[in-house]
Amino acid sequence: MATTIILFATPFFFLLIFIELYVNKRRNAGVYRLNDSLTSLSLGVISQTKKLVIFSFASIVYAWAPDSIALFHLSEDYLATWIFSFIFYDFLYYWFHRTSHNVNFLWASHVVHHQSEEYNLTTALRQTSSSVMIWIFYIPSFVIGIPAEVFFVSGALNLVYQYWVHTRLIGKLGWYESIFVTPSHHRVHHGQNEIYIDRNHGGVFILWDKWFGTFQEELESEEVIYGVRRPLRSFNPLWANIHTWFSLLTDAFRTKNWADKFKIWFMPTGWRPADVELSYPVIKQSAGAQIKYNPEPNNSVKIYTLIQYIFCILFGVIFIQSTLELVFHIQFSIWILITLPLFLNGWFLESKEHVKYWELLRLSISILLIFALRDSFAQWILIFSAGYFLFSLLFLAVLFKTTIKKI
Repeated sequence: MATTIILFATPFFFLLIFIELYVNKRRNAGVYRLNDSLTSLSLGVISQTKKLVIFSFASIVYAWAPDSIALFHLSEDYLATWIFSFIFYDFLYYWFHRTSHNVNFLWASHVVHHQSEEYNLTTALRQTSSSVMIWIFYIPSFVIGIPAEVFFVSGALNLVYQYWVHTRLIGKLGWYESIFVTPSHHRVHHGQNEIYIDRNHGGVFILWDKWFGTFQEELESEEVIYGVRRPLRSFNPLWANIHTWFSLLTDAFRTKNWADKFKIWFMPTGWRPADVELSYPVIKQSAGAQIKYNPEPNNSVKIYTLIQYIFCILFGVIFIQSTLELVFHIQFSIWILITLPLFLNGWFLESKEHVKYWELLRLSISILLIFALRDSFAQWILIFSAGYFLFSLLFLAVLFKTTIKKI
């Protein structure tokens, strides 16, 4: 049922994006950039499709916990169980979210959601693919006997609720602000302004922040500056997922203090070993001093990357619906074929000239792989793939004749 909720909600997610785009254009609000939005959307696709091919320890825990550690057994036949579970899930989510902002290794995965220097509904879909240990925060749900189905539905509804608060086009909402998380509250959460950092962690209820001292109202005198103090400066989804992990690993390798090599992962966000901080200082710019990363490719490149994303969405849907019975190595190969265009899209959007050659190599390998696996697919999938490859090769030929960077 939880999966059904997400699948049912997904078309509405994109419908709301189109509505926000329309309102943004009418108001000339400037809350969208193609490069930033496509990166967020690409990260969303990868975070969902990778679940089909990458082993998850959490899934084992969630399958084992409900029948093994429950002190009680609440009945899913009662409405009170569903209401309690929904509220309790958000309470646990608050503590997970708050901790993710305050511990290095948790922030390394959660930072993906905060990298965008814009704030719109595509930001809601900007999700990490490198999360670890999240399951620990939700163990109390199973200890007190919340049924697994009720737990997962509560999580799905919590996730769906959080989508609409990622917008700058809705102002404050009166009495509703006193109980529930709103766009105004969540704009604060995404701010890198000193007064806004690490505030408003609730998913559905803002009450947790008010009760536990992490609430901050959005101020008219303090415009929210989005993004992080150590900006990503990339539109590559792979680098977006690993760049903070890479920084932590590099610092752990560089420090001469063996205790610090272990401690760095569990220290407060931003902590670095003293010897590394001295030898390899990191200069963080204050909020508002940063210039948004915005290389400008030409219009043909923008169209190509947008169409590649649309094809990846379509292939992703086919992948989810049509390949579940295939053996793992074929599933993994198909997942790589879907995600590689999203990685190369990042280089296109960064105006890197060499990406045309990588794209030609990617298309060539993809054609050979699809041909080698042709017996695993229905004929209509092969016809669809052939049309995609023909279109991509023809469009790429045009790009080879032009300069990627906008003149």
